[in-house]
Amino acid sequence: MASIAATNLVCKKHLQLIAFQFAFIGIVSCGNVLIWPTEASHWLNIKIIIQELIKRDHNVTILVSNASLFIKPKAESAEKFEIYSVPFTKNHIESLIKGIIGLWLDNKPTTFTFWRFYKELGKQVRKWHDLNRQMCDGVLGNHDFMAQLKRSKYDLLLSDPVTLCGDLLAVKLGIPFVYSLRFSPASTVERHCGKMPSPPSYAPAVLSELTDNLSFGERIKNIVSYYLQDYVFQSYWGEWDFYYSKILGRPTTLCETMGKAEMWLIRTYWDFEFPRPYLPNFEFVGGLHCQPAKPLPEEMEEFVQSSGEHGIVVFSLGSMIHNLTDEKNNMIATALSQLPQKVLWRYKGKKPETLGTNTRIYDWIPQNDLLGHAKTKAFITHGGTNGIYEAIYHGVPMVGIPIFADQPDNIAHMRAKGMAVELDFNTMKAQDLVDAVNMVVNNFTYKENAIRLSQIHHDQLVKPLDRAVFWIEFVMRHKGAKHLRPAAHQLTWYQYHCLDVLAFLLTCATVTLFIAVKCCLFCCKKCGRIVRKRKTE
Repeated sequence: MASIAATNLVCKKHLQLIAFQFAFIGIVSCGNVLIWPTEASHWLNIKIIIQELIKRDHNVTILVSNASLFIKPKAESAEKFEIYSVPFTKNHIESLIKGIIGLWLDNKPTTFTFWRFYKELGKQVRKWHDLNRQMCDGVLGNHDFMAQLKRSKYDLLLSDPVTLCGDLLAVKLGIPFVYSLRFSPASTVERHCGKMPSPPSYAPAVLSELTDNLSFGERIKNIVSYYLQDYVFQSYWGEWDFYYSKILGRPTTLCETMGKAEMWLIRTYWDFEFPRPYLPNFEFVGGLHCQPAKPLPEEMEEFVQSSGEHGIVVFSLGSMIHNLTDEKNNMIATALSQLPQKVLWRYKGKKPETLGTNTRIYDWIPQNDLLGHAKTKAFITHGGTNGIYEAIYHGVPMVGIPIFADQPDNIAHMRAKGMAVELDFNTMKAQDLVDAVNMVVNNFTYKENAIRLSQIHHDQLVKPLDRAVFWIEFVMRHKGAKHLRPAAHQLTWYQYHCLDVLAFLLTCATVTLFIAVKCCLFCCKKCGRIVRKRKTE
């Protein structure tokens, strides 16, 4: 009886806390929010937050360049779009994306190729930042446009730091800003600018494909990964330091400006992340885009139901992979044709000659709804964060075929948590794919682990999307969240690591030791003289 009473008390406190939070959520109305977005899957996450902000009666304005690939301004939409001009075209962005994908396919990092990989990645990132600076100029260099933005009196700017300058724009407008991100390139920004603690003994560097259970050799790799990332990615920071100083009219740095972020909304959660220290102005909101499955289109539902007891497999390599070589195409189609399940494959490329009768190709699929379908047995994925969270949300085991960016690292996390099997895109054969799908379907431990992670994900006091919007509104209500920022932002690098204290203590110890030695020598000499004097007498 005592345990039941204690449980009821805990539940009552939780309900009171939820009611308290939602009472405050309703206080901010008609806030004026400015959005500085990033392309591709980053935009999908920001868009979900935008839709929720609009539902809560906030006015939302999105800054978008005339060369945007994924952000499509619509006159009839609830949000407002402000379009600015840039001197490059969509083709430049597409070419850069192809270059980055090609880098990972041709130079996948190994123990012996780390340096070469990060060096080449640095070159690709530099190309992106050249385009990024032109985007900055398109807004910050347009005085009429800036005057218009100032007249709009925004309350907050929501930015994805993969595309820089949102923070700089917020400082120029004199408004607080919040970051929404999976992680920045090399996670250098979170560690150095956000002051996120990252002990290399157990906090794996991003892109390293390591877990938190590191052997001695892996700890060496982890430390080397951190320093290589810092070296390669900080090599172009000096150019941004100069740019930020020029725009603000005073000496500053990129890191100093980014460190002014009121909140960092990280698009992962502890169902995905390994345990690590974090700060009060960092909030994990992974899976904020996930939702219960909706009914499928009639024709698709008929195909799914025709699978019988074997069920279906959902297959997608994401929106970036439009075409594969004929050889790769036919190899994958051959493998899928050998599965007992029906397969729904999202693919825009050429129809493979070896496509089986159990496989259907679609330009687009309602991925979340398919993963939430009762007949779904497995998910073949490139390992994008959005798709992984939809699989976690619905408890579907995965076959990961990572291609570029954070995808290998994402699949490494899922593999370590027992929810996925990983294949190498470059070397996999048809039988490898067949065996991998059969493994996650027939070995029930993968399904059990998927359900366990799904239960962890759902067992949260406040839903991720509500939590993200709560903190955005919190910053608007209080004109910032300075009380959550660590004092580390006011320290130099040597103060942060207590090197000045260590130097002082070492100096004191050295001086004390020196004085002690001198005293001993003096005493020894004096005693020696007395002994010699007595002997002489």
